[in-house]
Amino acid sequence: MTEQNPHTETDETAGARAAAEAAAALDEQKEGEKPAADASPEERIAALEAEVEEMKNRWLRSEADNQTLRTRAKRDLDDARQYAVQKFARDVVEAAENLQRGVASLPEPKEGEDKIITSIREGLEGTERSFLAILERNGITRQDATGQAFDANLHQAMQEVESPDHAPGYVVQAWTPTWMLKDRLLKPAMVLVANSDSKGKKPE
Repeated sequence: MTEQNPHTETDETAGARAAAEAAAALDEQKEGEKPAADASPEERIAALEAEVEEMKNRWLRSEADNQTLRTRAKRDLDDARQYAVQKFARDVVEAAENLQRGVASLPEPKEGEDKIITSIREGLEGTERSFLAILERNGITRQDATGQAFDANLHQAMQEVESPDHAPGYVVQAWTPTWMLKDRLLKPAMVLVANSDSKGKKPE
């Protein structure tokens, strides 16, 4: 038989001993809080009322903590649901921009043009309108940055140019729109910005 070192405790033994000590301390605390046997009825009632009040306060604090946890969990879940499609949405707006480029590449309408060109233009324009409407119903919107003050949170400056019609720091031309998913940026606009030599006035 293996002899056990009396000075060595297993984790289970140590845990059981700590639990027993904690329980004994709690019992001693409760015993100290109990009214003495020879206390008057008024003292016993006062002691019991104090104990009930303490239990009520603990319950209220516990409920407040639980409510905070529930609120935080609901907010995190709502955020996860709301923005779960963010990566997919970025790919979708790439398709929308390619569709817009296809529409822009067609020649301007003119009298007597080939009916095939007219049909292609009308088909692409109708498809683009429908596509953008679907995106908007799902919280994806675009903003034209042209003429706006440059905002590094929404715009990506590709080049600075001198402009007689724009104030310094304003967007002269937007190559692509700003895309948003509700209140979150999906893709910044690619823009040309008026440089410090520009002579235009700020818009009112």
